Amino acid sequence: MKTKVLKLDNSAAGEVELNDAIFGLEPRADLIQRVVVWQLAKRRGGNHKILTRAEVDRTKKKHGPQKGSGGARHGQRSAPLFVGGAKAMGPVVHSHEFDLPKKVKALGLKHALSAKAKDGAIVVLDEAKSKGVKTKDLAAQFGKMGVESALVVDGEFDKNFEMSARNLAKIAMLPAKGLNVYDVMKSKKLVLTTAALKMIEERLGAERREEKAS
Repeated sequence: MKTKVLKLDNSAAGEVELNDAIFGLEPRADLIQRVVVWQLAKRRGGNHKILTRAEVDRTKKKHGPQKGSGGARHGQRSAPLFVGGAKAMGPVVHSHEFDLPKKVKALGLKHALSAKAKDGAIVVLDEAKSKGVKTKDLAAQFGKMGVESALVVDGEFDKNFEMSARNLAKIAMLPAKGLNVYDVMKSKKLVLTTAALKMIEERLGAERREEKAS
């Protein structure tokens, strides 16, 4: 699959061949959703907690005789039955993480990238470099390319470009090594530099070779 390579001033810089094994798949929503759920589960803090019966600040002494009171038999006042007692089966601190096979993670990223390619939402830049730190100029350059909201991916960001882009509310930046399904799917457009493209193909190509070897 061939696509145009642009410069920041929106002029043509040739063409590049996108690997069909990464950008030319028929997107599977179930795979993408599976990886996104895994990612978001890892981000959950799991810090929500209630006081257990052992932690409630009330006496643990049996508050009345077992029989003869004319009422029900009760033990500690920290029981969930009483006002001020513990909550039954409440949340406790725990991790929401779960395992996901490495092959599924790689395949999910391939399908996410293929979904963007299918929607025509991938823009390839020859390089993301700015001569100076000027947010207004960079916003105008993105506007010429028809990019209003996007995720920019590069191997290593140019300092001037990074400082100019970080003030753009709808432009996010991510190094190629940190590319993930959630951020890809969340973005309206995906702006990849040729350096990032090379790193992505090396990363996913290596995982494909490992899969064949196994």
